[in-house]
Amino acid sequence: MDQLGDSSLALAMRSELWLYPLVEVVHIIGFSLLVGAVVMFDLRVLGLSKDIAVTSLARHLLRWAVAALLLIVPAGLMMFSAHPQDFAGNNVFILKLCLIAAAGINALLFHVGPYRSVEQWNTGHKAPGVARTQALVSVLLWVTVIFCGRLLAYT
Repeated sequence: MDQLGDSSLALAMRSELWLYPLVEVVHIIGFSLLVGAVVMFDLRVLGLSKDIAVTSLARHLLRWAVAALLLIVPAGLMMFSAHPQDFAGNNVFILKLCLIAAAGINALLFHVGPYRSVEQWNTGHKAPGVARTQALVSVLLWVTVIFCGRLLAYT
């Protein structure tokens, strides 16, 4: 951790007046894109806009989610590098990372589980109960991740 905190990137993040806020804005924009894409998909699985094919929506939104990750991950690592000891010891930050991991596991389980039968409920049909449950869990996890992210400023 000390090496990361002493890196030239970390020093720049701490010393350049506008660098950290700029990187944070990029992180927030990326997170907005990611969570927006995820929530739109989850709302479809929960039963909204049944006339839109789940598979078409998934293909469309996946591009946005990947683009969002290309913003979020580097920006998040840059912010972490500025204060690695503080973040690593912050329970809210640790909770945020655990919630992101849980959301990722939930998405993986969705794709290897109910999504395998998507052709049966792709358009005009209610998704299976397990799919709807996972979509609701996804929304709740991401809302809690956002809450933790905002709470980080105060811990």
